[in-house]
Amino acid sequence: MSTSIRECIKKNKLIVIMRNINEDYALSFAQALYEGGIRLVEITFNQEAGDDGITSTYRALKSIKDGCPPDMYVGAGTVLTEPQMRIAINAGAEYIVSPNTNIEIIKMTRKLGLVSIPGAFTPTEIEKAYSAGADFVKLFPSDILGLSYVKAITAPLNHIPMIAVGGVTLENAASFLSAGFCALGIGTNILKREWLDNKDFKKISELAKQYIEVIEQHTSEA
Repeated sequence: MSTSIRECIKKNKLIVIMRNINEDYALSFAQALYEGGIRLVEITFNQEAGDDGITSTYRALKSIKDGCPPDMYVGAGTVLTEPQMRIAINAGAEYIVSPNTNIEIIKMTRKLGLVSIPGAFTPTEIEKAYSAGADFVKLFPSDILGLSYVKAITAPLNHIPMIAVGGVTLENAASFLSAGFCALGIGTNILKREWLDNKDFKKISELAKQYIEVIEQHTSEA
């Protein structure tokens, strides 16, 4: 299974991050994304919400895992602790994403047969995460210092598969891929808050299709 997920990430190049999503509508939003061509979604833990947030994340993960086609891969995001990781796995999460480099989380994720995607920002952090067993390293936040920093990072570390998260838009998605990233993580720039509040699934699907078209065009020209 982990091989299939790694291949899907490299092929589809886009993970949609579902943050602060009402668990009652998580499946509907995921289905709208699937209709738009998305095959990877990440449901994040809300660290401020305590036990209620953990329960909500569990239910959202499980509803998407159970309700979407099998080629929609579901991951858990903002995973900071081993208990959170195990809860996510019990809900059906197939990959684990963190905003930081936690060696123990990386090793445990791999030991349990899941895909590991820790976050890092500096060359030292990136290499440390990859050496610990990360399948991909999330450069986060990827937009703070601009594409010049991104290119300076990806050039000497081009053996490490990296995912750009933070500030990726429809307009600059191709530029991030050209800079050396193998995939992108995008949240509110696809799942716009107004559309979520209004449950406007059609607009979400349409925008997802536009992102897929940009990625496919970049892939064909690369």
